[in-house]
Amino acid sequence: MGDRRALVTGITGQDGSYLAEFLLERGYDVYGLIRRSSTVNFERIRHIQDDVHLLSGDLLDQNSLMFAIQEARPHEVYNLGAQSFVPASWAQPLLTGEITALGVARLLEAIRSTDAEIRFYQASTSELFGKVRESPQTETTPFYPRSPYGVSKVYGHWITINYRESYDMYACAGILFNHESPRRGLEFVSRKITNGVARIKHGRDSRLLLGNLDARRDWGYAGDFVRAMWMMLQQETPDDFVIATGRDRTIREFCEAAFGSVGLDWEEYVQVDERFLRPAEVEVLRGDPSKARRVLGWEPEVSFEEMVAMMVERDMELVALEK
Repeated sequence: MGDRRALVTGITGQDGSYLAEFLLERGYDVYGLIRRSSTVNFERIRHIQDDVHLLSGDLLDQNSLMFAIQEARPHEVYNLGAQSFVPASWAQPLLTGEITALGVARLLEAIRSTDAEIRFYQASTSELFGKVRESPQTETTPFYPRSPYGVSKVYGHWITINYRESYDMYACAGILFNHESPRRGLEFVSRKITNGVARIKHGRDSRLLLGNLDARRDWGYAGDFVRAMWMMLQQETPDDFVIATGRDRTIREFCEAAFGSVGLDWEEYVQVDERFLRPAEVEVLRGDPSKARRVLGWEPEVSFEEMVAMMVERDMELVALEK
C-alpha cells in the first residue's frame, strides 16, 4: 500500500482520528485538513500526530481545498468535516449550511478541477431520515430531516450523487447511524451519560440531567464504522450504503448499560430536564445494514454493551485524573 495517499477532513474529530489510525495501519500516507484557529484540539490525534501530515484548509474556502489536494495528491478523500452537533444547528443554521452542505460541493468541485480520478467518500448520516417513513431505514428510504444539520446533510448527500452521475466520478456516501466511542465529544448524549456515570461514581456529581429518554437510536462503535468507509472506496463501482447495527435502543437503555457497568442503578440519578428537548425531535432511528453486509462484507465487531463499558471505563480514568 505504501504509495497510497488519503486526505481526511475533520481529522481531529472522533471519526477522523479512528480513520487516520486505520489508514496508517494499512500503510497509507495520511493527510489531514485542519482549520486555522487559535483553539485547534489535537487531543484525539496526539498519539499519531507525528505520523500524519496536517494541511491548513477550510470547507468555507474553495482555494484552500484546491491547494490541499494539490499538496497531498491523494488517491482517496474522506469528507468527515462538518458542523455536526445537531442542537447547535438551530442556533447557527446558516453556518451549518455553509460548512455541512456547501462545503461538500466546494470539495467535490476542487477534486473535479484538480484530479477527477480521486475517490471521494461523503459522511452522510441517519439524521437524513429524521421523521422516518419506514423502519428500519435502507438506502432507498425517503429523507425527512428534522434539523438544520439534517437538511444540510441531505444537500451534501445528493450533491455527492450528482457529481458521480454528472462527471462519472468515484464518489460515494455512507449513511452512518449513531456511532460512539471514548473519543466522542462531551456535548453528545452518549458521552454525556458515560461522563456523568464516572462523575457520580467518583462522588463529583449526584445527578445527571437529560432530555428525551424515549428517543431510540441504532448505536454502534466508531472504530467499526470507519472500516466501512474505507471498504466503500475499495469497490469496483461507487455506491451508497447504510452503515448500522440493525438494533435500536432508547436513551434509557443506554443509561441502564452505563450505570450498570459500575454497579449503579440509573433511576436513582437521572432526571429529565426540559431544556434538553429538541424543537423537532427524531424519535426512532434504526438502520438496515444488509446491503453493506452483502456487498462490502462489513459486520460490526464491537457490541453495544462492550462499547458503553469502554466509554465508561475511559471516563472513570479521566475523572479520576481531574484535580
